[in-house]
Amino acid sequence: MRDLLILGVGVHAGEMAEIVERVDQAAPTWKLLGFVAPAKAADRVGQAFNGYPVVGTPEVLARYPEAAVVPDNEFKDAVDLPRDRWATLTDPSSFISRTATIGAGCVIYPNCFVGLNARLGDRVFMLSGVVVNHDDRVEAGVVMASHVTLAGFVTVEAGAYLGQGCQVRQFLRVGHGSLVGMGSVVVRDVPPETVVAGNPARRLRDRAL
Repeated sequence: MRDLLILGVGVHAGEMAEIVERVDQAAPTWKLLGFVAPAKAADRVGQAFNGYPVVGTPEVLARYPEAAVVPDNEFKDAVDLPRDRWATLTDPSSFISRTATIGAGCVIYPNCFVGLNARLGDRVFMLSGVVVNHDDRVEAGVVMASHVTLAGFVTVEAGAYLGQGCQVRQFLRVGHGSLVGMGSVVVRDVPPETVVAGNPARRLRDRAL
């Protein structure tokens, strides 16, 4: 078992601790040491959170040189670590095709689906019930809320956010840094750094990153 630290102290970080426990019940993999708070939440250091200690802010990582780390979707502090220290956390209930490629530092919640030849970049965050179909490409730092569905051959560029229950038609591109509103049905490409919503999804405004 390898030591593991979760970067973040938000609600999703707390849920991730329980995913770690589910992984270990299926096959002992991780020894969860606790949470690392972002600098803005330094007051949480020393507290317990969902059964585990908040061990420090990012500088504490130097005290755990062998530990793997996995971030929640809100952890934005710069952390300079070798890529092999970024763990990927996948709930045992999710299906990942053996032909799929999963990047470092990804989090895949329960009941997700990643299909044939799909590719996830680094630090992709998928909440429960997300469907990434065959031949999709999801770039680094994308967040997909619960029950997002991507049809086949979709590309989601880096830093995009896809809201709960939205759907994206096959062969489309969701531009970098864009935001797709909850429940939207995307039937045409989404330009970079744009907010779209509705059925069919329409441009609302630029997104301030």
